[in-house]
Amino acid sequence: MTAAREWDLWSTTARLVVTDGARLDEAVTLARGLLGEVELAASRFRGDSEVRQLPARLVQGGGRTRVSPMLEHLVAVALAAAARTGGAVDPTLGRALADLGYDRDIRELPAYDDRPLVAAEAVRGIPGWRRVQVADGWLTAPPGLELDLGATAKAAAADLVAAAVADRLGTGVLVSLGGDIATAGPAPRGGWQVTVRDGEDQPAAHVALPAGFAVATSSTLRRTWQRAGRRVHHILDPATGLPAAPVWRTVSVAAGCCADANAASTAVVVQGSGGLRWLREQGLTARLVDD
Repeated sequence: MTAAREWDLWSTTARLVVTDGARLDEAVTLARGLLGEVELAASRFRGDSEVRQLPARLVQGGGRTRVSPMLEHLVAVALAAAARTGGAVDPTLGRALADLGYDRDIRELPAYDDRPLVAAEAVRGIPGWRRVQVADGWLTAPPGLELDLGATAKAAAADLVAAAVADRLGTGVLVSLGGDIATAGPAPRGGWQVTVRDGEDQPAAHVALPAGFAVATSSTLRRTWQRAGRRVHHILDPATGLPAAPVWRTVSVAAGCCADANAASTAVVVQGSGGLRWLREQGLTARLVDD
């Protein structure tokens, strides 16, 4: 019999479901441990995280520094997403996001910020993903680089947790981290029943997800704040360094892993109307809600 548990995580909700209810406690313990490793490696909002310490370490190392296996994996996932999306998903937007005002947990942002938005200044702070390399425990990048792995790390974490629970505990599992959903192992009869929706008052779709598949949702409705008299969101266009134009407010994509699904959903938000053609070229199944 399936069993599930939810808890607060990263300003959203984590949900873990297992097909063998007797393994739920072990699965949650395993999940929390892995998610803690991801946070310590990739959180922009923890002063002791590797990502926060990275700019200074790159300066000290002349553009090269050692990284943990977890951060190496997360950066590799981010660079693969950048390559797959033609740079629409770029992990070198950390400085641009901070300059936009998103430099702390979304719940701690001020209600209003009257500083102007200047695209030219934002773009100057984006080195570009091609200037980042990671392999064999070493990361090479421009000294002072501020990475933002927010577009990929949560989805990659869902994949890691799902694979670990299925492999180590021998149970089917669904992991949802704020709508980034990964599965592994056997699914319940009829597949995993998933509701795709961005907010209680938003349109919903009900999906039967086969074993081993994933779905991710990117939205301009979440993680928003006020800047210069307008509402801004956290999905930036690398071409401008500013929030992507409001064409799609919600994009959900199904794929073989959550990292791929999330890279695609984020890319379509950035690409706007051109995202439809790109999705067809990629052969991906998606649900788009226009703004």
